[in-house]
Amino acid sequence: QVQLVESGGGLVQAGGSLRLSCAASGRTFSMYAMGWFRQAPGKEREFVAAIGWSVSSTYYANSVKGRFTISRDNAKNTLYLQMNNLKPEDTAVYYCNSGVPYNRCADYVCPAGNYWGQGTQVTVSA
Repeated sequence: QVQLVESGGGLVQAGGSLRLSCAASGRTFSMYAMGWFRQAPGKEREFVAAIGWSVSSTYYANSVKGRFTISRDNAKNTLYLQMNNLKPEDTAVYYCNSGVPYNRCADYVCPAGNYWGQGTQVTVSA
């Protein structure tokens, strides 16, 4: 059974930074593309960033490109999202996702895989 546990969310002022982590277990972490998605109140869940099984391959939503960096440590079975220059519109619950079909990423969007974490709240104050 795949388990994904996010951590690192919190309250930060605009312009600040946060680093999210996602600890994965239940299957061979290094074999699957991973992603981050987010959902703001009253809005649909949206794609943020994805990384292929090869750590050099990354994909970003246009709204976060240049500010967020996705990375993974396959030895630690952990996915990261470094978020810099945060804006109030980044406020959302952030979800870790496993099994992203990376070859279907296009136009700054990736589809989601089958497995989700429970989410971690990120709140950016103006």
